[in-house]
Amino acid sequence: MSDFWFAILLATLAGMSTSLGALISLLVRRPGGLFMSLALGFSAGVMILVSFVELLPQGIDGIGFAYAHLTFFGGVLAMYAIDVMVPHSFGAEEQEGLHAHNHRLLRTGLFVALGLAIHNFPEGMATFVSALAKPSLGTALAVAIAIHNIPEGIAVAAPVYAATGSHLKAFVWSTISGLAEPIGAFLAAAVLLPILNGKVLAIVLALVGGIMVYIALDELLPASREYGREHDSILGALGGMLVMAASLYLLKAS
Repeated sequence: MSDFWFAILLATLAGMSTSLGALISLLVRRPGGLFMSLALGFSAGVMILVSFVELLPQGIDGIGFAYAHLTFFGGVLAMYAIDVMVPHSFGAEEQEGLHAHNHRLLRTGLFVALGLAIHNFPEGMATFVSALAKPSLGTALAVAIAIHNIPEGIAVAAPVYAATGSHLKAFVWSTISGLAEPIGAFLAAAVLLPILNGKVLAIVLALVGGIMVYIALDELLPASREYGREHDSILGALGGMLVMAASLYLLKAS
């Protein structure tokens, strides 16, 4: 398999984990709070460590310290702007209001699906570019993104199913929200591949680092705290950092 199609596959699998979230919502109804807290914290830890140990340093090597950090914070600001323009929520409290009217639940589910699709779009681009730069790095990001896409799938499927009583509609809308990631990957390929060189790759990796840190700090850790007890989220994050650090060490040592 070529590097191109491997990167597309990773972005697709990461995006389609929203479908897994839908299945969990429909079959299990709701996973335990401790599991969700640790899983979301773990994902945040992976993203934070990868951003500061791999993505930003590669940006610094390619375009220098100052420009790499400007690009990094540009990624943070870009995700902040998306959040302001398209607010979304997939925390624990979103799933506790299922006693509301059916039409309101359906509208909630569809709006969450739209908001998550827009947020997932840059994640698909990030996974694609990271996998092109280094397959192991792309795989790590894809796994972290997949973990945090599972509760997103739950957040879409739960209100849609409660409103319509249709497993199929709940599953389809959750899947649609995840399709933004492979679409983002294909767009990144169309825009970047014709101009891709060392400097462009360094810029994109620094930008991706900012995006990942924003997602971890603004979305994953707060959601993790909502699901678990006081220190569960930080334990999950430290676990993610430890596993990611160990895997990077093994890769560099081999």
